[in-house]
Amino acid sequence: VQLQASGGGLVQAGGSLRLSCVASGLTFSNYAMAWFRQAPLKEREFVARISWGGGSLDYEDSVKGRFTISRDNAKNTVYLQMNSLKPEDTAVYFCAAVGSGYTGSYFNPTIYDYWGQGTLVTVSS
Repeated sequence: VQLQASGGGLVQAGGSLRLSCVASGLTFSNYAMAWFRQAPLKEREFVARISWGGGSLDYEDSVKGRFTISRDNAKNTVYLQMNSLKPEDTAVYFCAAVGSGYTGSYFNPTIYDYWGQGTLVTVSS
């Protein structure tokens, strides 16, 4: 199984980026997908989650209204559209997958089965 994240970069505050995560080696539609982020010297934190079919979404409070998670099961890809970026959004962003049978909290990173390698987002002020 491989999750390949991309799309990070350097952007000014107020700008936008779209992250992508392409999955291989698993039946993508059988997995809920999530994005986490980790800033220097901080713990990995939940950003957003989308159910296997895309009908159920969760967002961390600080990104609500600015970030949008979506998926294309035909392309085995999950996206994170990030608008109105702030310097505090600077972090390495990771995609993660958990089996669709899971029904607990999605905020805990330890419940995820697979992780991507991360893509760096830097927001300058």
